Amino acid sequence: MNPSRRTFMILGIGAGSSLLLSRAALADGPKLSESDPAAVEVGYKEDAKKVDKAKFPNYGAGQDCSNCSLFQGKSTDAWGGCTLFGTKQVAARGWCGSYTNM
Repeated sequence: MNPSRRTFMILGIGAGSSLLLSRAALADGPKLSESDPAAVEVGYKEDAKKVDKAKFPNYGAGQDCSNCSLFQGKSTDAWGGCTLFGTKQVAARGWCGSYTNM
């Protein structure tokens, strides 16, 4: 069966709408708490300046969630999604042990 152009357009619009809705839901998601077990596991801090450098020697000045490759917000957003934490948002100025350069 060859899909018609109309079918293709309907499927494309549906997929695009779903993507937009999922991004909107993420933008309104709950904020990750530092006491969340997943956050504790990777040493997440809402403020990168508060990272225990003795416990996380891989932390480097200037590293924060907004410039991590896992961050799903814009670099100008105060909070954004992270691939590690599902629908929970992380602070753009935060940091965790899974930080990865872009």
